[in-house]
Amino acid sequence: MPREFSRIDRIGDQMQRELAQLIQREVKDPRVGMVTVNAVKVSRDLGYADIYVSLLSTEELTEDSPEVKESISVLNKASGFLRGQVGRAMKLRVVPHLRFHFDTLQGYSRKMDSLIREAVGEKPAVDRDDDDTDNQNDPERNA
Repeated sequence: MPREFSRIDRIGDQMQRELAQLIQREVKDPRVGMVTVNAVKVSRDLGYADIYVSLLSTEELTEDSPEVKESISVLNKASGFLRGQVGRAMKLRVVPHLRFHFDTLQGYSRKMDSLIREAVGEKPAVDRDDDDTDNQNDPERNA
C-alpha cells in the first residue's frame, strides 16, 4: 500500500518553504521583486527541481514580460547559491539542480474567472433571504 505522500513530494514541499525564505532573505538583487514560490516539482532521481514562481506586480505579467525574464534569469544565476543553502538547511545528501520558471497558472485562472463572470454575471448563484419574517414562519428552521 503506497504512502499518502511520497518522499519526493515531501522533499518538494520542504524545498518550497526553504526557497521562499531564502529568496526573501538572502537574494539581495534589486531586479528580483516580490517573488512567491508557488510550486516545486522534484524529479524522481533528485536530479532536478523545477521551481514555479510568480511576481507581485500592479500590471498583468506574462512569460514574455521584461521584468519576468530578468527576475527568472537572476534566480537561475543564483541557483547554485540557493542549492547550497537548501542542501544545508534540509540535510540532503543529493540536492537537485534548481530550475526556475514563471508560473502562468495565475494568469490562466484570472482569465477563466473573468470568462465565468462574463457568462454568469455578477448575480449570486444562490439567492439569500435577508427577511427574517419568512424564516419565523418556517417550522423547519425554528425546530
